[in-house]
Amino acid sequence: MSILIQNEPLAYDIKFNDDELMVFLKDGRTLNVPLVWYPSLENATKEELENYELLGDGEGIHWIDLDEDLSIKGFFQGIPMSEGEVA
Repeated sequence: MSILIQNEPLAYDIKFNDDELMVFLKDGRTLNVPLVWYPSLENATKEELENYELLGDGEGIHWIDLDEDLSIKGFFQGIPMSEGEVA
């Protein structure tokens, strides 16, 4: 008998530079996501980007000033979002 353990990627912290969102995962990995993939993040001020909260146990990120929610699992799909698209 085998047991499948699902290891969902969970964030514990995020940081930004001019071009990327860096997502630090609880399992030790770091995911670099181009800000250009998410126009609302790319066009945000530093203060707006820094005003976020992690959702649940780290399944997602909510940017309060931008009213933007993105899932960590969605970052792994590697599909850029277009302007006006809902995450």
